[in-house]
Amino acid sequence: MLSKRIGVLSESLTIAISSKAKEMKANGIDVISFSAGEPDFDTPKVIKDTVIKALDAGCGKYTPVPGAADTLKAIAVKLKRDNNLEYKTSQIVTNVGAKHSLFNIFQCIIDDGDEVIIPSPYWVSYPEIVKFSGGNPVIVETSEENKFKITALQLKNAITPRTKAIVLNSPSNPCGGVYSKDELLAIGEVLKGTNIVVLSDEIYEKLTYNDQFVATASVSDDMFKRTITINGLSKCGAMPGWRFGYMASVMDELNAAVKKLQSQSTSNISSIVQAGAIPALLGEADADIAYMKSKFMERRDWAVEAINNIKGLSVVKPDGAFYLFVSCKDVEPNSVKFCQELLEKGLVATVPGVGFGMDGYFRISFACDLQSIKKGIARIAEFVENYKK
Repeated sequence: MLSKRIGVLSESLTIAISSKAKEMKANGIDVISFSAGEPDFDTPKVIKDTVIKALDAGCGKYTPVPGAADTLKAIAVKLKRDNNLEYKTSQIVTNVGAKHSLFNIFQCIIDDGDEVIIPSPYWVSYPEIVKFSGGNPVIVETSEENKFKITALQLKNAITPRTKAIVLNSPSNPCGGVYSKDELLAIGEVLKGTNIVVLSDEIYEKLTYNDQFVATASVSDDMFKRTITINGLSKCGAMPGWRFGYMASVMDELNAAVKKLQSQSTSNISSIVQAGAIPALLGEADADIAYMKSKFMERRDWAVEAINNIKGLSVVKPDGAFYLFVSCKDVEPNSVKFCQELLEKGLVATVPGVGFGMDGYFRISFACDLQSIKKGIARIAEFVENYKK
């Protein structure tokens, strides 16, 4: 009954682990979950208040497929203010989260056999969406020494005549790597003279802890022309369940194709969500985001030190996002086995690194309160101390 196409997809490991942890909690088991990829902070009040006013004013009708005029204008203002990127509103499309942006883009640019370069560790959905679109993910393994970021030389060596695109994620899920301007310029030099498209996933943009965030499209005119900027408010607006994402590109042919595809699938995203997104895009929730970021930094610093004090585990301090990508190779190189036993015996939910394209690691989300982090890492330490291969 099912199509061959759906058979190429694998279930998201992050969702599978989160679901298992929730099931155990519902059965009264004291599980600490480090698996979720969403902030534990409530959506800022200014956003909720705006939605209430919009509903009272009759918001709830259809909007144009790419988004309402005031929503698209707010995105354009945000991109100019925060990233020095100038897009026309006609070059912006709102989507049901950044994942939807990626899905639409790959459906529109990939033909069977086209290759997409994806640095690993990667967010679990990148290669799956490429495969579903008929493409071949070309995985380039990065290293701890470079904070899990692809180098210009690695990119050059991975390019073939079939290369259609490369995916960059900065700050990165699962490891928190943040690309500097010089690193992006070096990548841009490799791409000059090619038709390779850059998909730049910048969903964690405002959660950087050291250097200032640099948008991929901002580093040169050539990169601006070839880059599709993908962003949203799930992480940096504490709006995960609202499902607000967007893409921006000066590739008018692509933009038209995405709008055509979306017109025959989801049409416009929720008009109510669009109303709530506007104050976040215009900076009215920046104080809330700054507070959230300060708490994430406090948790990160505590957790990194604690993990690195556990014999057999180690972690590179992330420069962004809210994850730790922890090496467990000296304890158990099979990350699925490690995480399954940690959940069953240690009552801590984490995500196996193999789901991110790099076995021997597991991901911890520190998007939970510090007390839970301390309790959970204490359990991990006890589990590792008593672990038997």
